[in-house]
Amino acid sequence: MDTIALLIGALGGLIAGIIIGRYLLKKVYSQEEQKIKEKSDLILKEAELKAETIKKDKIIEAKEQLLNLKSEFEDEANRKKSQIINNENRLKQKEQHLSKQIEQNKRKEDEMDSMKENLTAQLEILNKRKSDLDKIKQEQVNALEKIANLSADEAKDQLVEALKDEAQTKASSYIKEIMEEAKMTATKQSKKVVIETIQRTATESAIENCVSVFNIESDDIKGKIIGREGRNIRALEAATGVEIIVDDTPEAIIISGFDPVRREIARLSLHRLVTDGRIHPARIEEVVGKTKKNIDEEIVEIGEKTIIDLGIHGLHPELIKLIGRMRFRSSYGQNLLQHSREVAKLCATMAAELGLNAKLAKRAGLLHDIGKVWPEEPEMPHALLGMELAKKYNENKEVCNAIGAHHDEIEMTNMISPIVQACDAISGSRPGARREIMESYMKRLKELEELALSFEGVNKCFAIQAGRELRVMVDADSVTDTNAAQLSFDISQKIEKDMQYPGQIKITVIREMRSVSYAK
Repeated sequence: MDTIALLIGALGGLIAGIIIGRYLLKKVYSQEEQKIKEKSDLILKEAELKAETIKKDKIIEAKEQLLNLKSEFEDEANRKKSQIINNENRLKQKEQHLSKQIEQNKRKEDEMDSMKENLTAQLEILNKRKSDLDKIKQEQVNALEKIANLSADEAKDQLVEALKDEAQTKASSYIKEIMEEAKMTATKQSKKVVIETIQRTATESAIENCVSVFNIESDDIKGKIIGREGRNIRALEAATGVEIIVDDTPEAIIISGFDPVRREIARLSLHRLVTDGRIHPARIEEVVGKTKKNIDEEIVEIGEKTIIDLGIHGLHPELIKLIGRMRFRSSYGQNLLQHSREVAKLCATMAAELGLNAKLAKRAGLLHDIGKVWPEEPEMPHALLGMELAKKYNENKEVCNAIGAHHDEIEMTNMISPIVQACDAISGSRPGARREIMESYMKRLKELEELALSFEGVNKCFAIQAGRELRVMVDADSVTDTNAAQLSFDISQKIEKDMQYPGQIKITVIREMRSVSYAK
């Protein structure tokens, strides 16, 4: 019994514990649920507050944008309104002006009508008087015919025959005097036009040489330019085609070469290398390549500046490039661009004096030697080549004829052609303007380079030391060391056979092998 009572008591306690535990657990869950609900309510309130704040900010921002747009719209509207008012005022002024003109024209028409009536009345009076005079004249003619026993026509014939011989004699004498006076006047006027044209054109003396001087701050830089065992100076000479003379001249390096473009490239490259401080063969080739590109751009700028200075418009871009190349070319020692500018100004002045088209004459004068700067070497005179280039780039027919005829290669077909020919002669015949020795010297050096380039395997060729040395760069893959010696001999033999030159010419063949690999 006791055991059963204990079990019943234990079971009752267990049931009571379970009931109490569930109650407590439910209470805990209720508290947690209440906390979660409070926390969610708090989050919702915070979210509502943030949303309200964002909404207010957006409303304020929208209002500001609306105000800005409204302000811009009002400004634009005011501006348009002021423009409309100004236009209305101008229209009113024009309307008033037109009204005044209409009134003036009406008054003039009234005056013209009155004058027309007066003239009609006067004309009637004159016609009446003329008929009266004709009657009187006829009566007098009839009276004279009765006295002279001759009719009016017979009297006219006799008078004409009597005066005919005298008139012919006087007319011949008069014509002879007029012809002599015209010849004298024409000669005098032509001299006057030429002299005034020359006087009104300011010119510069032509100075053209084959040496440029590069100034340096100190003689220490000379060692960097020469490089170890002369590798830097050799690389610079090979890249530019000029001779670099580094001697005892203080703070100066001499750049020698017959081509002004090469000398300018060498001078600018030296300036960049010295300024940068890094001087080695790879850097030299890089700088020389960039300088060549810059020179090409400078050529275009020079051409554009020239046509702007002369007031010439509508030239083809290729012709502008050729004009820029004139800056680096010479004709018998005279700078070609300076010569062409001078001829253009002379042509414009002379054409204006003669009452011709000055702008067209100036255009023809500037382009007359354009064939001298064509990069290739065609088998035709420069005047005909220039004419073909002008035709190719759609220049005026008169300009093309003037270019082709300024050395009498073709017939002149307009008045501008002889003007260009005369002005070309004026510009070239000034004392000191040209030196034919320079032109023949440069031509000889160019032919010397072209002769060496005609051999197989030759990449580049430069005539240096005033034509006393010819440096030949060959392709290392196609020309061996043995072939290089043979090539040097063959070139010397061809020069002896085909060219005329003073003294002797040293032929130096340079073969350089470069092995390049890339680590990736």
